[in-house]
Amino acid sequence: MVRAIRGATQIDSNDREAILAGVTELVGEVMERNRLTTDDVISVIFTSTPDLTAEFPALAARKLGFHDVPLICASEIDVPGALPRVVRLMAHVDTDRPRQDVHHVYLRGAAALRVDIAQ
Repeated sequence: MVRAIRGATQIDSNDREAILAGVTELVGEVMERNRLTTDDVISVIFTSTPDLTAEFPALAARKLGFHDVPLICASEIDVPGALPRVVRLMAHVDTDRPRQDVHHVYLRGAAALRVDIAQ
């Protein structure tokens, strides 16, 4: 069965290392909390707010071993008053878990984005 897993994190600064560290943490938490391996991942869409331009978020996933997983990066729309420096992901995974057992991951300041599903 294919399920979508959402996640987001707020990055400390528009700095290459900060982006890679934050996305590494986010992807790692998504994988751990959902007990996934890279073989379970079908694809991942990353988005970042327009104030994060120092690195592609997908590079962090590649460094974690997502070599054969289709990844893409896009920019979020620039909504006035939106939380700054946020990277979001939507991972499509092959899992037997029912929808209610999928763990969405919202870290750091991004936890405020989805208080209803953040764990």
